[in-house]
Amino acid sequence: MVVLSLFLMWRIKNPNNDAIWLWGMSVVCELWFAFSWLLDQLPKLCPINRSTDLMVLKEKFETPTPNNPTGKSDLPGIDIFVSTADPEKEPPLVTANTILSILAADYPVEKLACYVSDDGGALLTFEAMAEAASFANLWVPFCRKHDIEPRNPESYFNLKRDPYKNKLRSDFVKDRRRVKREYDEFKVRINGLPDSIRRRSDAYHAREEIKAMKLQRQNANDEPVEQLKIPKATWMADGTHWPGTWMITGPEHTKGDHAGIIQVMLKPPSDEPLHGTSDDTSRLIDLTGIDIRLPLLVYVSREKRPGYDHNKKAGAMNALVRASAIMSNGPFILNLDCDHYIYNSQAMREGMCFMMDRGGDRLCYVQFPQRFEGIDPSDRYANHNTVFFDVNMRALDGLQGPVYVGTGCLFRRIALYGFDPPRSKEHEPGCCSCCFGRTKRPASVSSTPEENRALRMGDSDDEDMNMSLFPKKFGNSSFLVDSIPVAEYQGRPLADHPAVKNGRPPGALTIPRDLLDASTVAEAISVISCWYEDKTEWGNRVGWIYGSVTEDVVTGYRMHNRGWKSVYCVTKRDAFRGTAPINLTDRLHQVLRWATGSVEIFFSRNNAILASPRMKFLQRIAYLNVGIYPFTSIFLIVYCFLPALSLFSGQFIVQSLDVAFLTYLLVITLTLCMLAVLEIKWSGIELEEWWRNEQFWLIGGTSAHLAAVLQGLLKVVAGIEISFTLTSKSGGDDVDDEFADLYVVKWTSLMIPPIVIMMTNLIAIAVGFSRTIYSEIPQWSRLIGGVFFSFWVLAHLYPFAKGLMGRRGRTPTIVFVWSGLIAITISLLWVAIKPPEGSIGIGGGSFQFP
Repeated sequence: MVVLSLFLMWRIKNPNNDAIWLWGMSVVCELWFAFSWLLDQLPKLCPINRSTDLMVLKEKFETPTPNNPTGKSDLPGIDIFVSTADPEKEPPLVTANTILSILAADYPVEKLACYVSDDGGALLTFEAMAEAASFANLWVPFCRKHDIEPRNPESYFNLKRDPYKNKLRSDFVKDRRRVKREYDEFKVRINGLPDSIRRRSDAYHAREEIKAMKLQRQNANDEPVEQLKIPKATWMADGTHWPGTWMITGPEHTKGDHAGIIQVMLKPPSDEPLHGTSDDTSRLIDLTGIDIRLPLLVYVSREKRPGYDHNKKAGAMNALVRASAIMSNGPFILNLDCDHYIYNSQAMREGMCFMMDRGGDRLCYVQFPQRFEGIDPSDRYANHNTVFFDVNMRALDGLQGPVYVGTGCLFRRIALYGFDPPRSKEHEPGCCSCCFGRTKRPASVSSTPEENRALRMGDSDDEDMNMSLFPKKFGNSSFLVDSIPVAEYQGRPLADHPAVKNGRPPGALTIPRDLLDASTVAEAISVISCWYEDKTEWGNRVGWIYGSVTEDVVTGYRMHNRGWKSVYCVTKRDAFRGTAPINLTDRLHQVLRWATGSVEIFFSRNNAILASPRMKFLQRIAYLNVGIYPFTSIFLIVYCFLPALSLFSGQFIVQSLDVAFLTYLLVITLTLCMLAVLEIKWSGIELEEWWRNEQFWLIGGTSAHLAAVLQGLLKVVAGIEISFTLTSKSGGDDVDDEFADLYVVKWTSLMIPPIVIMMTNLIAIAVGFSRTIYSEIPQWSRLIGGVFFSFWVLAHLYPFAKGLMGRRGRTPTIVFVWSGLIAITISLLWVAIKPPEGSIGIGGGSFQFP
C-alpha cells in the first residue's frame, strides 16, 4: 500500500507534457484501480480455516444419555428446498438425480423433508418427481447398505475410479448390477416423459372431441352443426386436467397464470426405524437390517395470476418457506439449485456442527463453497471460480461471515423470518478491534431505517416486537404464526454448558412430529396463493428479499445488517457439486446477471454505505465492493485502449521510461506477485487457477460488467426493467463430446468491446513497428512500452480469442492469413497517411490526397 501510494504520487507530480491527455487518462484509471484494489484487499486481512468433528456431534446428539436413554437422534429438522423453473433448460433428469441424492443423505430420516419448487408448473417436472420417488425405494436403501458416495446415481455410475474398492459386502457386485439396470430403465422413462405426456394428452383430447360432437348432434335436432373448438389440455395419468401450465397454453394454464399445487410424493416416515427383512421378496436386493424409510418429499408449484408480481426465484423461495413451516417446520433450511446435488452425504451434519456449537444461535446461515463438474480441463473461462470461493469467502469468514451465493446454504429459519440474533445488543469487537474498537451505542428502534429493523422473540414491548402483531408481518395464517416460536425453540443449541445462555434441554427433539392431514395440506396451499403476501412484510423484511436479480446477496446482507453472523464450511470431501456454463456466451450472460444485480444494489437502499452500526467495518467494505466492482469496467476499457493509443500517437503514459518509473513498476509487480503467492499458499488454489481468474476478470470487465453498468443506469434513470433468461443446465447436442458446448460460437453484443480491443491493439502494434522502422530517429523506448502493455492486454484476452475460433481446426487457415494481411495493410496505410516527423515516405515519396 505504501509503494502504491508513492507510485501514484510520483505519477501525479511527473506528467507527460508531450501527451497530457494520455497521461491524464492513465492517472485517473490508476487511481481508480488503486481504490478498487484497496476495497478488495482490506476484507482479506483476517482469513481463517475452520474444521468440524462429526464424532463429537454424534456423541452429543445421538448417544444414550439420562435424558435420552435410547440414543434417539436429538438433531433438529432440516427442510431442503430445490428450485426449478423450466424443464427445457433444467432437464428433469438432472433435478431427479438431485432429489435422489437428498433422499439418500446421511441424516436422521424423520428429521428431513425435501420440497421441490416448480415455478413453471410443468406436468413434466411433476411426473419426473413421481418417478424419482418410486426409484428412491430402491436407490436409498442401496446407498445405506453399501455406504455409496456420491449418492447421485448419474454421477455414481459414471465414476472413473474403481467402484468396488473398499466394499466389504459379498453381494455388492450383484446389487450394483441390479440397481444399475433399474437406473437405466428409470432414465428411459424420464427421457420418454415428454412424448408420453403428449400422446396421452392427444388421446384424451380426441376422446373429448368425440364426446362433445356426439352431445352436440343429440341436441342439434338435425340442424347444421358448427365445428367445436375444445382447448387442447394437458392430461394427467389419472385422466384429469393438469392444474398447472399446459403444453399448449390455455386460459388459466400458462406459466404466469395457473393454480397452486402441492402434492406429497413421499409421506412423512415413521418415527422408529423400519428395517427390511429376508422374507420381503418384492425387493430386488436383500435389505435385511437396512432402514428402508424415506424422507418426506413434496412437490410445490405456487399460484400465479396476471396482475401479481411473482418476484421470480425469491418469490418461489418464500412460498416454500411458508408451506414448509406448516407441513414440517424444520428449524433449518437448506437451499439448493436443481443442478446442485449432495456430493458428501454427511454435508448437513458438517453444517450442524456450527449451528449447534456454543454461540451457534447467532449464526444465520452456513455457506458451503460451490464446486462444479463438466468443466473443460483447462477451465478456459474460470468457471471453477476458486479465487472467489477459496480466497475471498475464506477471508470474509474471519469477519462477520461469507456472503450468501444462492445455493448450498444452510439457513436458520428464524433468521429468514427477520428476527434479531439473540443478545444482539452485546458489542463484540471484530478482528480490527485494535483500530475500530470504540463501542457504539445501540441505535434505538425509532432511529433505525425501516428496512433494517428486525423482530425479537418476546424480549421487547416495542410495537414492532409484539407477537400479537405477527399476522400483519407474516400473513393471516394462524398455522404459520404458531409455528414461529416452535422453530425458534427447536433451533437452539443444547443447554449442556453454562456458556450456553439460550439453549434447549437434551432430548427435547426426540418427540415424534405430527402427521400430515388434509387440513394441513389445505392450509399450505393457501399460503402459496398469489395474494397471500399482500400487505405483509414478505420480501421486504421477511424471507428472501425482493427487488434485485441477485436476491441472494441482498438477503444475506440484510441478515448481517441485523447483527447476525455466518460461517463458511469447507469440507474435506466437497459438500455439493453442480454444473456451470462452459460456453463463452452463456458464461458472459451469467456474469452480466451477477454484475447487474451488483449495480442495482449500489443504487438501492441496500448499499453498504447505509448499513447499520451492527455491521462490522470490514464487512461493510466487503459489501461495498460487491456493489462497486462493475464500475471498474469503465476505467478498465479505457486502460485497455491506452497501449494502442500510445502506439498510434507515438507517445507513452510517461515522458520516458526512466529509472524511477521502471523501479516503481518492478516493485509494484513484485509486491502484487508476492500477495498472489500468499493467497495461493493459504487458500490451496493453483497458480493456473489464479491466472485464469485474472484473464476472465479482464474479459468480463470489458464486456458483461460494462453492459451491467449501462443497464443499471437505465433502470435507475429511466426506469427500464431488464429481463434475464434462465441459464441452461443441459449439455450440448454432441453426446460424444462432453465439452462440445465449449466450442459452440453463439453471437452476442457483449463480444463487441473485447473484439474491438483485440483488433485495435493488434493493428496498433503493427503501426508502432512500422512507424519506428521508417523513422529517422526511432523511439524504441516508447515502442517497447506500448508493445509490452498491448501484449499484456492480449494475453488476458487469449481465452476469449480461442472461444471466438470455436472448435480447433474448424476455422480455415485463410481466415488467419487474410486477417494478418489486412492488419499489415492498415498499419502501412496509417504510416503513409501520417508519417513520423523527419521520416522519409514509403518508396521515397509521400502519399497525398488529390
